[in-house]
Amino acid sequence: MSIVENYHSDESDDDKEKKEILQRMECFNRIFVVASSFVQLYYEKYILKQPCMDSKQTGETWIREVLDGHESHCMINFRMSKMVFTSLLRVLETRYNLQTSRNISSTEMLGIFLYILGTGAKVSQCRERFQRSGSTISRHFAIVLEKVSRMATDLIAPKDPFFSSIPEQIRNDSRYMPHFKDCIGAIDGTHIAAILPPNEQVPYIGRKGIPTQNVMAVCDFNICFTFVMVGWEGSAHDTRIFLDAIRDPKYKFPHPPNGKYYLVDSGYPQMKGYLGPYRGQRYHLPDFRRGRPVSDFMEYEDINWAYENIIHSENAHGRESDDDDDDDDDDGDDGE
Repeated sequence: MSIVENYHSDESDDDKEKKEILQRMECFNRIFVVASSFVQLYYEKYILKQPCMDSKQTGETWIREVLDGHESHCMINFRMSKMVFTSLLRVLETRYNLQTSRNISSTEMLGIFLYILGTGAKVSQCRERFQRSGSTISRHFAIVLEKVSRMATDLIAPKDPFFSSIPEQIRNDSRYMPHFKDCIGAIDGTHIAAILPPNEQVPYIGRKGIPTQNVMAVCDFNICFTFVMVGWEGSAHDTRIFLDAIRDPKYKFPHPPNGKYYLVDSGYPQMKGYLGPYRGQRYHLPDFRRGRPVSDFMEYEDINWAYENIIHSENAHGRESDDDDDDDDDDGDDGE
């Protein structure tokens, strides 16, 4: 019996040794596969170094072709004419210190900025278009945005902060004078499409059904913006945005002096300095546009609606406007 037991014991020891050898070989094979993968990645990234931005047409070259080409090319890509592009670049360089860096010119910086705004392009698309890395695109977009924001603060303001004179458009038109001699502009809201990550879109989806910003704008009789309030979600009501703009001093809203007022639509509150339409009054805009003499002072409210359309006409390139943010306000608007 002892001989048989010794035989079985030797056999079991051999099996264990074989299993250990197989396990070691399997572990070695796994280590070898992982190491090979790392070696391949290292070779492709640091030794092979196949360039990604390898197009012969650089961003600077492409922008120069657009500016030297047909006018429509500049309008399609930058949403402005070649003359406006050149003038804007000169202003940003001379007044707001937009400078050419070591690797990218100020012209290309502005081109990147306008291309993203005008076409809604993603950073990945701009990388191919301008042959730049994503970090370079983002960094210089932020630089130009800061310069443009400073310029907007200087430009979007009333020429006369005291509104001491009657606008020429009112003074020289018998339909407006003397009833609107104290009117200094119009306030209205418009919805601008916004591009947001999916997890941040819900607050920006209002009655338009798409993510938007609800932008409040003030326009004078020269069809120039004198104040713009941006950043609010598309679901925010006009009244909330309006009250925030006029109550917070940091926005520097141009308040109407005593005796002066803005025209507003029914989405805004009726209060001193802000004249809205009369509820229940039927307006006759087509007759007013044809120049029919006004027989009732109430019909002068037609001017309110006609003038507010100026703000919407300023929103070009297919942007949708918001005439009435609240369906409840529609009951009092019987205009044709």
